[in-house]
Amino acid sequence: MSKVTIVVATRNRAQALSDSLDRLLALPESPAVIVVDNGSTDSTAAMVTRRFPAVRLLSLRANEGAVARNHGVAAAATPYVAFADDDSWWEAGSLAEAEALFDSHPALALIAARTVVGPAARTDPLSDFMATAPLGWPDELPGPAVLGFLACSAVVRRDAFLRAGGFDPVVFFMGEEARLAYDLRAAGWGLAYCEQVIAHHHPIADGSTPAKAALALRNRALTAWMRRPVPVAISATGSLLRTGVASTAGRRALVGFAARLPRALAARTRPHPTVEADLDGLAAAETGRAILAAP
Repeated sequence: MSKVTIVVATRNRAQALSDSLDRLLALPESPAVIVVDNGSTDSTAAMVTRRFPAVRLLSLRANEGAVARNHGVAAAATPYVAFADDDSWWEAGSLAEAEALFDSHPALALIAARTVVGPAARTDPLSDFMATAPLGWPDELPGPAVLGFLACSAVVRRDAFLRAGGFDPVVFFMGEEARLAYDLRAAGWGLAYCEQVIAHHHPIADGSTPAKAALALRNRALTAWMRRPVPVAISATGSLLRTGVASTAGRRALVGFAARLPRALAARTRPHPTVEADLDGLAAAETGRAILAAP
């Protein structure tokens, strides 16, 4: 019996979800699957009930963003939880591999899988970067240490995830992984990139790039106010302000930032020295990579 439950958060993507569930339920590991419907107004809930009776459906009254996944993790009865989106799924055998890695590495809280994108199975650039091991490969981990991940291609130790508070309601969606990664690391857990664990991602184009970029800046600033040193938070806020002056999407992001900032400040904790040292190492690696890529 699998020790992994798959949690899928979805909203108004009934057809894409159906395709993803077909693949997830065909996995040889036979994991339990929980779908968290984020207040959909289409046929999502009815489709899951009709087509996939083996799937547990949690229907939320409203869209809770990334926090929807927290409900799924809380409902899971297994020690490990893999996330998938309605446009992603897991490679056959990968969840069995993840289970074995967690069983043999008690310091491991999160596996960042190798993410392959689209029909051509192109490795995601973030996976390529993590594979370079900018934070080294500690003896207690099954792969290079990381301080970031893609939610749709991560597997977590359930109790560590819940103790760290799961995904954050302040940022809501996009960049929600950062604060969770920081808090897991601050609590002494290890996060590792494991290339033998593979997730497929076929992203659906459903939003403008400028809007997503502005949202990412908003959430980076909010996360900085929750966990990073004040000068870092001020710098992140300055980047958002410059974007807000220049575009409609930026102005919307600024309004959202102002509305959420009091909650971010209420959730603020002292920056953790281990997390800050890791972030400095990642920044140096990114700078070095940019220099090498320059003509």
